[in-house]
Amino acid sequence: MKALTNTDFHFEGQKSVYHGKVRDVYNIGDDLIVMVATDRISAFDVVLPKGIPFKGQVLNQIAAKFLDHTNDICPNWKLATPDPQVTVGLKCEGFRVEMIIRSILTGSAWREYQKGCRELCGVKLPDGMKENQRFPEPIITPTTKADEGHDMNISKEEIIAQGIVSAEDYAVMEDYTRKIFARGQEIAAQHGLILVDTKYEFGKRDGKVYLIDEIHTPDSSRYFYADGYEEKFANGEPQKQLSKEFVRQWLIEHNFMNEPGQVIHRALRAHHRREVRQGCRDRRHRGTNRAQRCRVARCIQEITYTSPKYHTRQKYNVRTGKDKPIRAERSEDSASRADVRCRGTFL
Repeated sequence: MKALTNTDFHFEGQKSVYHGKVRDVYNIGDDLIVMVATDRISAFDVVLPKGIPFKGQVLNQIAAKFLDHTNDICPNWKLATPDPQVTVGLKCEGFRVEMIIRSILTGSAWREYQKGCRELCGVKLPDGMKENQRFPEPIITPTTKADEGHDMNISKEEIIAQGIVSAEDYAVMEDYTRKIFARGQEIAAQHGLILVDTKYEFGKRDGKVYLIDEIHTPDSSRYFYADGYEEKFANGEPQKQLSKEFVRQWLIEHNFMNEPGQVIHRALRAHHRREVRQGCRDRRHRGTNRAQRCRVARCIQEITYTSPKYHTRQKYNVRTGKDKPIRAERSEDSASRADVRCRGTFL
């Protein structure tokens, strides 16, 4: 089954298109946008090689439902969902910050806490907290919204002082963030889930603040299963959850967090080497001959990636262990420049 990882539509009145990490956003006459939720998946601000079939549909339909369930709290951009993977809505001038709200110490916040951090985005954190422990009340930890690279943590005071968002608009966004999050937690609880943390994006249109983009999806949020949460926390066990954390953890285990000097293709090719070796062992145990084992290695052919040193497209051959530059047109899309593509299937 094929995943939808790229779109190239040309709508009547279309003025531009922006290809994000997951969504492709088409600007229609500077008034409306057509947002296509693709099946791409990203982690640590990097688009991963392969899409997940139906992922975009799930995200789009969850977001549409929650937008409908929160439009009594604040206005949002959504007008219609003409297709399971498409939402049409109002074009707003987005604020250059993301409002992240957390009810439990986990994920990146926990990783920073382990390093000794006791102040996150201007919010003081007490000593002695444990992983997956609830905060007395949800905390808001904003980040800057970067076109490329990492979003950066920033405090409310810095946002206002730097003129990124006015004090008046930030107060509105903060109020909406807490109220929408509370509504999301209520709905999640009805389904046996805990809405642990999430991020919201806001924009402005005709002087009014609107909620934009997706909300309360597993891509933008983290859910724990309510059943067993207290017991697992008391025993120091990992929580059963619905989020992308398993993808992040896999990358962390393979020494990639998109930090300076880290290149994702190294994690991928190391993983492919292990897969090839394991495949050869499995087939050897089943009595396959040497020629058959070699065919397993050939089926994973190469990894294509962008060299961070030379800024050129490179091919890494899994069998020979050699890199070579390839000629390719420079893409206008930063996400496609930074991605990694694998050719070949495992037999």
